[in-house]
Amino acid sequence: MPLRASVRPYEERILRALGGFHWAGLRRLSTGCNRTTVPCTNRGRWYSMIGSVPGPARDWTVGTAPGIFPFLGHGIALVRRPLAFLESLPAYGDLVEIRLGPQRAWMACHPDLVHQVLRDPDTFDKGGPLYDRLRTLLGDGVGTCRQRDHRRQRRLLQPGFRKARVADQVRMMGEEVESVCRTWRDGQAVDISAAMLDLSTRVVSRVLFSDSLDPATALEMRRCLVTVVRGMFLRTVMPVDALFRVPTPANRRYRHASARLRAIVDATVAERRRGSAHDDRDDLLGVLLAAARGDGGETAISDEEVHGQVITLLFAGAESTALCLSSALALVALHPEQERRLYSEADAVLASGRPPGPDELPRLEHTRRVLTETLRHRPPGWLFTRVATKETELAGHRLPQGATVMFSPYLLHHDPALFPDPDRFLPDRWLPGRTDAAHLAAMMPFGAGRRKCLGESLALAEATAAIAFIARHWRLRHLPGYEERLRPAASLGPRNLVMSCEPRAGRPAGTPWQVDSRAPRKAAAPVVHNSRTAGGNDVHDT
Repeated sequence: MPLRASVRPYEERILRALGGFHWAGLRRLSTGCNRTTVPCTNRGRWYSMIGSVPGPARDWTVGTAPGIFPFLGHGIALVRRPLAFLESLPAYGDLVEIRLGPQRAWMACHPDLVHQVLRDPDTFDKGGPLYDRLRTLLGDGVGTCRQRDHRRQRRLLQPGFRKARVADQVRMMGEEVESVCRTWRDGQAVDISAAMLDLSTRVVSRVLFSDSLDPATALEMRRCLVTVVRGMFLRTVMPVDALFRVPTPANRRYRHASARLRAIVDATVAERRRGSAHDDRDDLLGVLLAAARGDGGETAISDEEVHGQVITLLFAGAESTALCLSSALALVALHPEQERRLYSEADAVLASGRPPGPDELPRLEHTRRVLTETLRHRPPGWLFTRVATKETELAGHRLPQGATVMFSPYLLHHDPALFPDPDRFLPDRWLPGRTDAAHLAAMMPFGAGRRKCLGESLALAEATAAIAFIARHWRLRHLPGYEERLRPAASLGPRNLVMSCEPRAGRPAGTPWQVDSRAPRKAAAPVVHNSRTAGGNDVHDT
């Protein structure tokens, strides 16, 4: 891939800003390492982890990505065209060295290597630039803590995410999606990104706090989350602290949003503490406060851990689910046949027009395939880091203690050897009998191993209920001139998606809200779908 052509204009602007460097010499430094793939000199034998069944041994290759830039490493490429940069890496090896600022890191480009990392969290612990940044915001919650604390924290929270518990919450999810859609009107241009983030924030706040946050607080939280996740990515790929201590408007927004998120959580926890000591509300905050009191004979957890767990669950549960929902609605609108099948299933399963309950959810089979393919096509968690706790070997290559190892679900999900036509949106990939162990092993939108996402069942239930209910009642259309473009940040998905809505024909009588028939209707507009540029935008901290 001609990375030099795509990066050079951005490089030149940064170099001129730095000043005092000879452009031609720096260009040779930054591009000279793309000439060859470096073969692994100590070739290892790794047996496939798929299903824990030994597979054929293979020889690994280890290479170095081209375009290393003084001081910034590959930060320019990761900011300028992050997804294209990721997809270029397998050409240089199964394990590829990249630079995050001045730091060296290694990207695992093969699913077997990623499973080796994820199934050995004692050697490859959560760490590296991403988690170093997240810990400053979230503390040491279940999603960011070191391995030594993970088992205890997961056991504390696990009961709130069991499938039986999630099934009990399906009707609550339906209530919230119904409430979000209540304000939509025929012909209205709806900010889908904001609506889905509003929905996911409502759901996760009820799981955490029993009742939804008040509208003003929910709106502020939503805005803070958007600012933080955008700024977090820049601080991960270019971990040069001096860049982010400068009081630029973007840096000031990031610091303010981080502080407000912490303040909102602190105020919510303090309000519950001021309530009755015997407040037995059945929510996760109640579980955490009981653990802080040492109820049940267990060692009491600290107030800092209560805060860390709440903000971690809020952060992860709101942002990722909202991006998945927005991506699914955007993709379905681009594929009329999938849209028709989705409507047909929603009409059959939700004939009454009410949101799905626990009995209807399993019958939404095509809806689940749409979501699975969305998570393959656009996984919200697209880039992760781990850190080696000791000197070790990966792909036959020795890694020193403290080495950063990276993996990307997006990269694995777009491997054409495993997923033919990876850029196409094909929910039928997931029909029974069409997937095998290799596909399932490479598909990891929620991670794998002991640190797999705790909220997977909750997120999938919420997304299924939301997509089915929206499809039952509304037809969403892209606005004139829409072009599919993504702006990856700490997570991946559309953040400014606006679509026009119209009520679907055959809507059942007794719909719990009225449609304003006087609202102007917007004519259907042609949609521009450019898969070559999708995901290719700059990453902006705005």
